[in-house]
Amino acid sequence: MSLLTLGCARNEVDSEELAGRLGEGGWELVDEGAEADVVVVNTCGFVEQAKKDSVDTLLAASDTGAKVVAVGCMAERYGKELADSLPEAAAVLGFDQYNDLAERLNDVLHGKRIESHVPVDRRTLLPITPVKRQEAAADVQVPGHGWGPTKVQRKRLDDAPVAPLKIASGCDRRCSFCAIPSFRGAFVSRHPDEIVSEAMWLAENGVKELFLVSENSTSYGKDLPREQGALEQLLPRLASIPGVERVRVSYLQPAETKPSLVAAIAKTEKVANYFDMSFQHSSENVLRRMRRFGDTDSFLKLVWQIREHAPEAGIRSNFIVGFPGETEEDLAELERFLTEARLDAVGIFGYSDEDGTEAENLDGKLDADTIAERVQRIGNLVEELTSQRAEDRVGSEVVVLIEHEADDAAEEDCVGRAEHQAPEVDGECIVLEGEDLKRGDLVRCRVVDSEGVDLVVEPIEVLAT
Repeated sequence: MSLLTLGCARNEVDSEELAGRLGEGGWELVDEGAEADVVVVNTCGFVEQAKKDSVDTLLAASDTGAKVVAVGCMAERYGKELADSLPEAAAVLGFDQYNDLAERLNDVLHGKRIESHVPVDRRTLLPITPVKRQEAAADVQVPGHGWGPTKVQRKRLDDAPVAPLKIASGCDRRCSFCAIPSFRGAFVSRHPDEIVSEAMWLAENGVKELFLVSENSTSYGKDLPREQGALEQLLPRLASIPGVERVRVSYLQPAETKPSLVAAIAKTEKVANYFDMSFQHSSENVLRRMRRFGDTDSFLKLVWQIREHAPEAGIRSNFIVGFPGETEEDLAELERFLTEARLDAVGIFGYSDEDGTEAENLDGKLDADTIAERVQRIGNLVEELTSQRAEDRVGSEVVVLIEHEADDAAEEDCVGRAEHQAPEVDGECIVLEGEDLKRGDLVRCRVVDSEGVDLVVEPIEVLAT
């Protein structure tokens, strides 16, 4: 059996849980590209391009002659509709079938017909009141929330020194452009003891950096008793685990980011000074149509607050341009925010309709050419600003986690990431003359140059871990 993963770090956690389930069920996992009887594709259903990539992957897997099973967000979101349009897939399974996945693959292998998943709005599966959800969640399949001796054990799919660690699932926000809550469900936190237990296991298996993931990390603990739940309480516990050298938090909602959380991230030893802020736009007009809060000035105030605590903190965000009703004045407001905020990394996305969302029916839609032009315009600005931000780090010192040894590329230079750089999305550090450095080393380095958002660094010393 082969397991292919698309999409975000949350999907990576889910795949490692599925690998653990399948291993317990007697299935042997082979490397990607090796011959397999069954290929399980953990799909992404977030935006149109991600859905296309998922379908392309399913078709390519089918071309190998293996039986193909679709799981993950796209399978959960579309279910039978996907199965009907993609007969190449032997089965399309939703989250509720994860517990029995090994048995379902046995059925597929023996040619048994499996009823395709029929989607439901997963927000309806848990109580509206957050504090009532923990007990009810025991009866709802929430991917990535199983851990412990009586539950499925996660199986690592690589030996990277960084690993995503899920702290919560689902989202209670009702952003008009986003369909994620409908197929990921209402927000539910994992118990902190369960998270710590999994983090300890990851550290015992060579992980140096824990990358905390969820749909909304700032909501962590709102459904837990006060004495148990708060991200500010969880971070020191994770940072104190032997072997853990860096804890990184992802996906913070600006409207929910309290000063105490900013201080906890900035001041807790071994917690990366890194703020992944979900701004999405800065024009108050556009944000209200998105059913979000804030504006340019309040967002800038938050940025200054972060840099007051940690001047070298990395701040990244994503933005949607071309949203229905967006005017030239709105775009100029976004340009003002980006210019003054000087973020370290920025993703720019052109608006596209998502099935079942409120924005799909909003007036003021912009044509595709206008959206593309605005993406290019803001993208050019962002490229210039983020390159300048990287240049400003020349002469400073950074601590780099080595991820690729020099031998990997048959070169003397190796590659890693500094505190302000998250995996895959925020650039990297090219470490000069790093032929003696090993994967997983933490190295104090001096920044000597920059290439776009990437830094060129010279090693000073390997830090004891």
